[in-house]
Amino acid sequence: HMGRVKAGDGLEQQPFKTLLEFMKNENCWVKLCGAERVSSKGPPFSDAVPFARALIETAPDRILWGTDWPHPNVGKHMPNDGDLVDLFAQMAPEPALQHKILVDNPARLYGF
Repeated sequence: HMGRVKAGDGLEQQPFKTLLEFMKNENCWVKLCGAERVSSKGPPFSDAVPFARALIETAPDRILWGTDWPHPNVGKHMPNDGDLVDLFAQMAPEPALQHKILVDNPARLYGF
């Protein structure tokens, strides 16, 4: 869930900096999901994109992606999964990077 940080607190917030430090450990993986939880602005949750990009830049070989469906414990707004899929293309705009996150990384982590 990208560390469940709040986008409104910026990339320099200590909890996010700590997560980036953890990502230097080869045993640490992060799932890009929960943009609706990270976002401080609401739909389309684009303020979560810089956080995803920073995580990808830090450890591109240990990033996974998911929609977080069925979105447990969502408060006011149930996100549209189609919008979250579209948001992934902003997080990882290059096709090779998308393939790494969606195919190669999960295959390596789960051994299939």
